[in-house]
Amino acid sequence: MVELKSPGEIECMRVAGRFVAEVLAELRVLARVGVNLLELEEHVRQRIRERGAVSCYWDYAPSFGRGPFRNTVCLSVNDAVLHGLPFDYPLRDGDVLTMDLALGIDGWVADSATSMIVGTADAEDLRLIKATEDALAAAIAVALPGNRIGDISAAITEVARANGYPVNTEFGGHGLGRTMHEDPHVPNVGRAGRGYPLRPGLTIAIEPWFARTTDRIYTDPDGWTIRSADGSRTAHSEHTIAITVDGPQVLTAAA
Repeated sequence: MVELKSPGEIECMRVAGRFVAEVLAELRVLARVGVNLLELEEHVRQRIRERGAVSCYWDYAPSFGRGPFRNTVCLSVNDAVLHGLPFDYPLRDGDVLTMDLALGIDGWVADSATSMIVGTADAEDLRLIKATEDALAAAIAVALPGNRIGDISAAITEVARANGYPVNTEFGGHGLGRTMHEDPHVPNVGRAGRGYPLRPGLTIAIEPWFARTTDRIYTDPDGWTIRSADGSRTAHSEHTIAITVDGPQVLTAAA
């Protein structure tokens, strides 16, 4: 069931969203060559304790994972793109790092993800990351009352195809509010004018993610980390937004 939020509830989600944005910005500064993924995980744990926030990932145990997830941030490197389980790995020059963070404050949650290059940037990796960012921006631009989920999905697909990237259909965005995953599902592939109608008060996470040369994936032996089937590099961008009468509001934007 889809639950529409009041303006006051959306503001509560914005509080969580701004904290998510703040912590992700800190991680982007900390993620340097030689820094261990476990150090980034520890930073997030510390910030959660300081703020009195709650991790949406800790003890998360969906059907597709080998639960419970016992970390507070998803850290995915190179061919890994979703649900990356932090492990003992010092970042290397040229790594593509995706950081996905979902936190709750006072009972309301927000979810966001960003990809970056550690150290020396490869032009094709930059293009891949930019494509996910462009797809996210295009999807947000059509998240208007009267449109439908399919308009969001179609906008993502159009950017992917324009850049020559295939799109996976298994994982996409989702509703959220009191919990990290609520209805409706927001696929990255779809047809404009189809699907659930966008109404003021709807809050969703939009998350385009692409691999360079495949739309197929597999799960790492750790039971969580999702990788491209052919080992090609991946990128992922995500924001939590609210549909309002005045247009889409990005709740995970920096303050």
